Amino acid sequence: MHAAERMSLEQMQALLEASGEVEFAACNRVETYDWIGRVLIGQEYLFAGREAKGLVRRYICKMTGLSRAQVTRLICQHAELGQVRARSYRRNRFPRKYLAEDVELLAMVDEAHETLSGPATVKILQREIYDYGDRRFERLATISVAHLYNLRKSRSYRERRVRYDRTRPVRVAIGERRRPDPQGRPGFLRVDSVHQGDLDGVKGIYHINAVDEVTQWEIVGAAGQISEAWLLPVLEAMLEQFPFHIRGFHSDNGSEYINHTVAALLQKLLVEQTKSRPRRSNDNGLVEAKNGAVIRKHIGYGHIASAHAEAFQDFYREHFNPYLNFHRPCGHAEIKQDAKGKRKRVYPWYATPWEMLRQLPGIAGYLKEGVAIDDLNRLAQSQSDTQAATVMQNAKRELFARVYRKKTA
Repeated sequence: MHAAERMSLEQMQALLEASGEVEFAACNRVETYDWIGRVLIGQEYLFAGREAKGLVRRYICKMTGLSRAQVTRLICQHAELGQVRARSYRRNRFPRKYLAEDVELLAMVDEAHETLSGPATVKILQREIYDYGDRRFERLATISVAHLYNLRKSRSYRERRVRYDRTRPVRVAIGERRRPDPQGRPGFLRVDSVHQGDLDGVKGIYHINAVDEVTQWEIVGAAGQISEAWLLPVLEAMLEQFPFHIRGFHSDNGSEYINHTVAALLQKLLVEQTKSRPRRSNDNGLVEAKNGAVIRKHIGYGHIASAHAEAFQDFYREHFNPYLNFHRPCGHAEIKQDAKGKRKRVYPWYATPWEMLRQLPGIAGYLKEGVAIDDLNRLAQSQSDTQAATVMQNAKRELFARVYRKKTA
């Protein structure tokens, strides 16, 4: 409001009564304070009477929208300094003890010592001045461990001590990192290991599970240890039990399969070796599902000493593997896609691995030399599914009874 300092007290009173419920608000803080100063000087506020001071105070509150307490503080400022002005806000800060050169010095020490722990670094800073007399470390010698980590987090330190170490991948030129594509042909195996647990630091046996992707023909073996010397004979015996030619061998990136010994064995058999890709959990999902639905279901989770590996290998070859492939139906998935494009696996029908192998076109071209369809069919018809399961369960109970007797002895 212009010429406010020339308004009389009566005009101010009339303005306050006429404005009623109307509220005013200031837009600019600097102009508002300058306007309040002119009003106080023009009305000679410091020499006015009590009623005049109250009227001027109410008038200023009305026109600026400030509170009574804020207007009182501004009037006190006018009484002390003779003017009303906006004060710049200054945040209270603790005095800075460690300067930029101290941060630079700390970064130099960390770079030389490859960033030791906080207490070790504090000890070095103290030794620099007390034992070696380097006056540059006078302030850093008194730093606490907690504040040392604060300096390491500062921007100036990180700009000085920046270093990038890229992850160095382990490159093994064995096996191709991709998912196999059988294209409806049997002989592409998915292989994985199942450990039977530890007991008092003693390793248990290892189950080796190999599943054909197309027919789900499954061969299980047992090894006392997972090293190459123990695993290679088991793998050779397992590959011989498959009735068809082996074309692919897919496993995870474990060293028990990705090594030169296994690679030489597969190369001798003209078998393609592949390994799982990172962040592709479904690459070996078939055998992982069989680990739980077959091995863990029948063998369990309890510890079995590695000395029983040969007995389990005989049980698998004589009873368990024939039961799995000729008498245990497996679900075969079909992928269906709805109108929204969502893919879903459904299992409309079940069949044994032998039934799946038998219905493949050109089955004779897939079988090994010396393996006849009639022989496989005769083996499948020699027992019913329940009879074969009963025989397998009896053999398994005898096996576990021997294991338990030896453990208690």
